Amino acid sequence: MSKLWQHPYVNLFKHLNVSEWKKSTKEGDVVTIMDKSLKCTVYRITGSIPASNYLQLPKTSSQSLGLTGRYLYILLKPIPGAYFVVHLDVATQDGLVVRISFSNLFKEFKSTSTWLQFPFVCQPSKGTVEGITTKTARKDTQGPAPATTRWTLLLLDFQYILSMYLNRKYAYLKSVRLCANLFIKNLFTTDIQYEPGITVQQARETGLIAKGVSPLPRDMNFPVPKGHIWHDHYDYIRFPSAASRVPFDSIQSNQDITSLNRTSQSLGKISPQKASPKQVHVSKAVNSRVSLINKLTTPKKSMRKKPSVVSQLPEVGLQGSTGDVSIMKGTQGEVHVFANPDDDVTLHRHQGPGLVKSTKLAKPTRASLPPKQSHYKSLKPDPIMSLRRIIGFGGCTTTQALWTANGTHIVYPSHAVIVAMDVLSGQQRFFIGHTDKISSLSFNKNTSLLASAQTGQQSVVRVWKYQSGECLAMFKTHVHSVYCLSFSQSGDVLCGVGKDGHGKNMVVIWDTSRVIKRGEVSVMAKAHSDVDIKTMKISPYDRTRMVSCGDDNVRVWRVRNGSLRSAPVALGDIHMPQFTDVAFEVGPQPGMEPADKIVYACTKSGHIFEIDYERVSVTHIRRLLPAGKEMKEKETFKSGAGIAINAMCVNESFCVTGSDDGYLRLWPLDFKNVFLEAEHEGAVTAVGMTQDGLRILAGTTTGNLGILDVSTRNYTTLMRSHTHRVLAMSLDPVRRQLATVSEDHTIRIWDLDTSRQLFDFNSPQDCPCSIAYHPSLHCFACGFDNGCVRVFSVSNTSLLAELRQHRGKITGLIYTPNSNYLISCCSLGSLALYDASQESYPVARLLGNMVAKGDRYGPDALAMSEEGKHVAFVGPSEFTVTVVDARSLDEILRVDISSMGGDTEGPMIDTAAKVCYAPSKTKQLLVATSNSHLLRLDARSGRLLNKVSNVHRSGITNLHVCNDCRHLATTGDKVVKIWDLHMRLDLNFQVFIGHCDVIQQVRFTPDRLGLVTVGDAIFFWDFHGAKMDSQPSVSDCEEVPTRDTDVIPTHKSPVRRSLDLASSLRPRDRAPKPTTPIRITDISSVQYDDYGDEGIDDNEIHEPFDAILVGPELETTSDRSTPTETDDPPPPETLGKSSRIHAHREASPESEQHTEILAEELSDQGEHILPQSRTDKPNCYRHFVARPNQSQMAQRRYIAPPSQAGLKLKTVLGYNGNGRSNMVWHPDSGLFAYTSGCIIVLEDLQTGTQRHLMGHIEEISTLALQHDAQVLASASGSHGLTSSQICLWDIQGGMCKKVLSYHEHDVVCLTYSRDDRFLVSVGDYRDCTLVVWSTDDYTILAASKTASPIHHVAWDPYTPNEFASVGERGTVLFWLLDETQARYSLNVHEASVPEELLQPKHNFDGEISFTYLQYGGDSVLYAGTNTGVLSAWDTRHNSCFMHWDADTSEIGMIVSRFGSSRLITGSGSNLLRLWSVYGVGELRLAAVGTSVPGKGLVMEDEMLLDGSIIAAEFDDTLDIGVVGTSAGTLWCINWIERSSIRLTSCHGNKVNGVIFSDADFFASCADDGSLRLYSVNEMEQTVQFQVLDQSCNCMAFSPATAVNAPDMNKLQNIVAGYSDGTVRVFDLGVVEMVLKMQPHAVAVTAIIYSSDGKLHLHDS
Repeated sequence: MSKLWQHPYVNLFKHLNVSEWKKSTKEGDVVTIMDKSLKCTVYRITGSIPASNYLQLPKTSSQSLGLTGRYLYILLKPIPGAYFVVHLDVATQDGLVVRISFSNLFKEFKSTSTWLQFPFVCQPSKGTVEGITTKTARKDTQGPAPATTRWTLLLLDFQYILSMYLNRKYAYLKSVRLCANLFIKNLFTTDIQYEPGITVQQARETGLIAKGVSPLPRDMNFPVPKGHIWHDHYDYIRFPSAASRVPFDSIQSNQDITSLNRTSQSLGKISPQKASPKQVHVSKAVNSRVSLINKLTTPKKSMRKKPSVVSQLPEVGLQGSTGDVSIMKGTQGEVHVFANPDDDVTLHRHQGPGLVKSTKLAKPTRASLPPKQSHYKSLKPDPIMSLRRIIGFGGCTTTQALWTANGTHIVYPSHAVIVAMDVLSGQQRFFIGHTDKISSLSFNKNTSLLASAQTGQQSVVRVWKYQSGECLAMFKTHVHSVYCLSFSQSGDVLCGVGKDGHGKNMVVIWDTSRVIKRGEVSVMAKAHSDVDIKTMKISPYDRTRMVSCGDDNVRVWRVRNGSLRSAPVALGDIHMPQFTDVAFEVGPQPGMEPADKIVYACTKSGHIFEIDYERVSVTHIRRLLPAGKEMKEKETFKSGAGIAINAMCVNESFCVTGSDDGYLRLWPLDFKNVFLEAEHEGAVTAVGMTQDGLRILAGTTTGNLGILDVSTRNYTTLMRSHTHRVLAMSLDPVRRQLATVSEDHTIRIWDLDTSRQLFDFNSPQDCPCSIAYHPSLHCFACGFDNGCVRVFSVSNTSLLAELRQHRGKITGLIYTPNSNYLISCCSLGSLALYDASQESYPVARLLGNMVAKGDRYGPDALAMSEEGKHVAFVGPSEFTVTVVDARSLDEILRVDISSMGGDTEGPMIDTAAKVCYAPSKTKQLLVATSNSHLLRLDARSGRLLNKVSNVHRSGITNLHVCNDCRHLATTGDKVVKIWDLHMRLDLNFQVFIGHCDVIQQVRFTPDRLGLVTVGDAIFFWDFHGAKMDSQPSVSDCEEVPTRDTDVIPTHKSPVRRSLDLASSLRPRDRAPKPTTPIRITDISSVQYDDYGDEGIDDNEIHEPFDAILVGPELETTSDRSTPTETDDPPPPETLGKSSRIHAHREASPESEQHTEILAEELSDQGEHILPQSRTDKPNCYRHFVARPNQSQMAQRRYIAPPSQAGLKLKTVLGYNGNGRSNMVWHPDSGLFAYTSGCIIVLEDLQTGTQRHLMGHIEEISTLALQHDAQVLASASGSHGLTSSQICLWDIQGGMCKKVLSYHEHDVVCLTYSRDDRFLVSVGDYRDCTLVVWSTDDYTILAASKTASPIHHVAWDPYTPNEFASVGERGTVLFWLLDETQARYSLNVHEASVPEELLQPKHNFDGEISFTYLQYGGDSVLYAGTNTGVLSAWDTRHNSCFMHWDADTSEIGMIVSRFGSSRLITGSGSNLLRLWSVYGVGELRLAAVGTSVPGKGLVMEDEMLLDGSIIAAEFDDTLDIGVVGTSAGTLWCINWIERSSIRLTSCHGNKVNGVIFSDADFFASCADDGSLRLYSVNEMEQTVQFQVLDQSCNCMAFSPATAVNAPDMNKLQNIVAGYSDGTVRVFDLGVVEMVLKMQPHAVAVTAIIYSSDGKLHLHDS
């Protein structure tokens, strides 16, 4: 009976009512759209990850469809250029569930006992270029769907599939999952075989009905135009089929189906047929089991002669022939040969994405591949750089912005580059080829052709094939500057308007009908005109007619018999209207003309003209007025100013206008009112709408592009940009941000990853011209053309300092790397040094006539050495380069450049133009000269090392060296060149185009993965040279042998001897079992080199040095300078003289078996096995230990979506005093967050309103905030079946963007690196793991396991890849994340702890542990112990130089700031103390490897709070902060006023009850013996009654009527029962206890008042 209701077929979408999503589910980007070809609603499933974007039937995987139909019909259409996946779960008769999957992502058929994967081959449409070339090449289109893919009817025979591939019997269909990217109309199951393209009568005549074949029902059919054939419009795929095509066992259409007789298998017989036994020769090679099955089941084909196969093409002589051969080499290495009798031989080579280089060969003699070039060395990879993104709109005009036909991309000019941007993802595609600014763009109707014109004397027009980016034709125009282009609907005619040599307007009509096939464009007609023409458009109904408009004219043009003529439109008595744009009314149906062809024209005065261009007359005139004024008709033209309209577009429903007042308006066609409007910062000059009219594009004069969604009324800004030339830029060394200054008088901050504008500073009077980011703080210094230098704070957008020492334009501005000094110079030659460690930036030194005069040296006239010791610049004259000390401006070196140009060609004396320091290990200074030479000087002696000539023809405008010491970037001639820094190759550079103006600056990003250039726009490039860093590089002077990491030396260091590099150190999923790295006891034979220049003396090496060092020693010796250096290498600053160096390796995602292998190998070799880490709970309160939790989460639970939730959390009262560092406060942004249980509370300190982040299941242990206050990280531990979680929250959206899980138990510490690129998490005492995560994709970069528990970890705020940790047994570890190798690795150095710190104090007899650490200024690190001792460490030598008794109990919190002379400590004795640490830096310098007791340190103030200090955040001055205590209280601390204000508090133990009074109060009681009263309106605690050593179990309010009647304002009483059997009554009016009695000997568990309030009942 279950099958009867499924006959004849089941419509799955209708059966499950998919539109309501009650019986089905969707995830990701699943939307319904109207398909124009099917004229019905379909579902579009899109997304970059198919597994995250899908439609599933039924709703959950535990449910089943239970559909028994043998055949499944799927009506689908793959989305062009993307992949899709479909999963079908079917059940067999023996109860096995088998998943059948098909996708164009699969390359071949794969099968297991429960999973079948079939590749899906997407075929292009017949008759298209792709279809013809695919058929000619005899290959199928595997991979993404082609652009011409069609709607497909897919028939799957489950019975056949399971029988053939798994030898099982089909039972029913269980579930369906349709994953991105595809369109889906419907699914059907049935036992009847249907055939498309036939009628009932044809089926009867051919006898198909008798065979069980029926025509398609209406629900399953696609619409077919009358008189057309079904197979000409749609594809039909039947699987399995009898055809055998490569790839085998793939789902693809059969050969062309034009009639029923041409099918390869009889209709009605697609079930498996019984085959006669055949002999199989086992000796024959069989590729796979699937190919054997194909041989047995495929019907035997007729014998035919096989064509012979040749290994190479024969040479074909073309001498004496008139034919043409065109050889095209494809991107995959294939070669296409075409013959054409009209042209010469053309050789096409692919130069890059969308770029093809063509070479004409006259008189061809041989059809062959391009000749092989001689072997030479060139810069690799090629290309070494690719353009990723451009920030810039316009350049020549901001009126050009177009939609593509499918509404997914917008196309606009950015100076000389055409940009196609995906409006959803923001990804950009580029059309590069123009040499000057682009003035106009135009699409044909289906956006297959794009025309573009550039301005200037060399005005050319290019026609592009939009999908591939190929330039089909480029031709010079007959005018000097084309400013308007218009394509006809079909793309056969192109119209252009420009100026001729005499300044007159000239209109040219081109024939582009042969541009696709031959690349030919010819002139149809041209005409001169004296009238003004602003814009001109071709009629959508007749390609020979055009309409133009300009000042005081609208004209209708027509091409006839090769001549172009025009007729003016009579405008009546209107006085000099300034027409700006025209728009045609869209016809009711494609191909049909309306009865009255209307064209609209708009003016600067707000008039809208409706013109019948067939009759060349005005039919109606309207005027649009600003809001508050009624629209006037024709007779009231002289009334007030109207809306100055710049652009308009019209469809069949409404009109869109953009005007000077910055408004984008949506009007009905009668213009009686405004549907929608959106206000912009500048005048709207470009408008456009998608073909469905649901999204409107707007471009403004301020360089903004945005989209207005009509259906949702949401406005999205796609891009902001500078409106004038970008003068300078600066990269934030800490955050991935970019700052730029422009001639538009703005300073803008950009996100380096998303290219979004973050901040905008405007200077209306002074033009900024130079900028420099602060090395550590979120602020920057900017120089202006009036000589002023201003320092701005980015976070609070405020002015910090204003410096007016210069009188000329600022040409150089730079910070020292240690943030102590700021140096500036101006065009009049003055040089200034500022003390940047103070807020006022006082002047330390000001010198005149130091820098060469002139503003041509800006914006980076100053060059800072990498270590921050020296500054170089051109000066005092243009013939010299001077090097000064960065701390005093004392002159160190002066180099005469003119004396180095003896071999210079030409009479001009060479002068210096730009200077740039190479990385410090090369000890080189690069100088670019005016004669386009590049000089490499020794940075210490000024000696010329070598010279490179002709770097750029017109001079070098900027240069920068990558910190890998391998690549150099130079700019000039409007191009970017990437060079091999050592010039060792035959071809040392690669050239990249795109800019059309002078490139002002070029900079490599700190991660070496990108390059930024600024000039006419901001260009972001992906740099691929960093991928080659793992290869050895050759020095300038000698070959340096490189170490093969795969070869293990015979003589190993102690660390290497204990490990097998071939197996145990392979990438693994987790860190090794807890071991302590073996200490290297003797490294005295190793010579260190601070800068990596000198290397290691071979005579002093007695054994291979295999230890992994920290700091400068990591640098390779491959890029060393000349070996003639005589200075002694300084001692290493990072390691000092400590001999305890450890090597930690990277964790990787392989199996955990390597951990056991490592332990076994160590024991087998007989090495010393270090003890496992202890599992005892630490004896310090700083280490987080979760509260006991006996409850478990329900295995079956339902979480309602936000739209259906019946309850919504409003307020949380309480702070978790059991957490550690579980409160964050960002003073600049005002962000305040803390935890309460498993909830994160975001509270506005001004209004008290709360937002809540809920995603954790267990108690949150700690929080960490990124420095830009955009992402918050929170951690919780594991419990039962719940694993540990690290949640990453988007602060603005309040959504969890990622959940990480690695640690087995609790997470005790989280911290971000100073540049927010890394996140470190630390496991608790049971785990002892330390993991470094990448914040780009949140993958594990490295992991390690320590022998002792870690209590706290902190990143060094002054270096991006160093951090330190402290823990049990007095361990202090200094870590380095090594990024120089192909894989990340962790290197660690264990510091020596003075014996004085490990001695017990204050009657403490336990083990001494370090509990907290905090970096201070001037290379100082503070660390506290569980005995109250605070120690100061020198981070350059990793040694302790001072300690003092800061408290009598454990130090749980330390707060310090760079540049501050104060320090705050919090301890377990509830004391918060403020210390003066002025002079600690001098003590560090005075102490020589010893730790001395601190003398002279003053405790300025202290406060006693209500619990141990567990969290603290203070502002930069350490005056105001927020402190959390273990009592569950958050305090606002003000040291200036010596005040502590309670922000929030809560019970310390379990809450036993909450009751509400008749008034605006409610009360709570808990096991800690407290009874608290809260205000409902303010959600604040008002009264607290505390009983010591008892728990409050129950309570009750007295009735309101029980209060004394005459005094209605008197508060109610409250009665409470306690664990000792006592009952207490509290009077809330006088806030005191009025009665106490003990009626019970055991705990009181329930209590209540009588209705009159005179009695209260209680139970025990």
